[in-house]
Amino acid sequence: MAAARFFESVTRRASTLLFCVLGCACGSTPPAKGPRETLVDYAGALEQGRVEQAYALLSDEAKKSIPLEAFRRMVKENPEEVKDIAHSLTRPAGPPLVTATVTAPNGDSLLLVYEDGEWKVDGSAIDLYGQATPKAAVLAFIRAFHNKRYDVLMRFVPEAKTEGLDAARLKKAWEGEMRDEMEREVQAIEAALPTARFELLGERATMGYGAGGTLALVRERGAWKIEDIEGFR
Repeated sequence: MAAARFFESVTRRASTLLFCVLGCACGSTPPAKGPRETLVDYAGALEQGRVEQAYALLSDEAKKSIPLEAFRRMVKENPEEVKDIAHSLTRPAGPPLVTATVTAPNGDSLLLVYEDGEWKVDGSAIDLYGQATPKAAVLAFIRAFHNKRYDVLMRFVPEAKTEGLDAARLKKAWEGEMRDEMEREVQAIEAALPTARFELLGERATMGYGAGGTLALVRERGAWKIEDIEGFR
């Protein structure tokens, strides 16, 4: 029942999001433009130098990171690059994809995709121990730790640190002399995750947590791993 109520809530919130994004033809209010039309309008405004109109089409989050004056200066100082961007935006690789992300209080997120007039759960929802992104890897690491899946936890060990380490030795250390320390470490990471910001630099990422702690990750063969945590050092 709890699962059913959760998915019902998710679908309801996703439908509300789509209503806000795509608009509704009610009364005299014209319907909002869809993703494709919005993209074309943004590209056209950029190409024609209509900076304010282009800026108005940015999300609130984007506007927080770049004020109007900075946006105007960027367009003015890089005219050729801006035109190239505008041209590429009018030739998308595929049709627009409308998605919604619902985040739980513990930081877990569920991706939904709008297909054929219905919201559907993305396949990533069944990947309990995914490592495709830094945040997914940290969530999976925490889940594996709580479930005492030391075989899974070994997937998060960078290749350079696997020598002499296996699931049995990891279990012995983390359930033995390092138990209290690891519990505190993971609890601090888990508490920080819902609002954490990940700093990406090439194949590496960092996440701040606790009182000045930093979790370092590295991407190897497409999977993000925990590079710096007690027991992996």
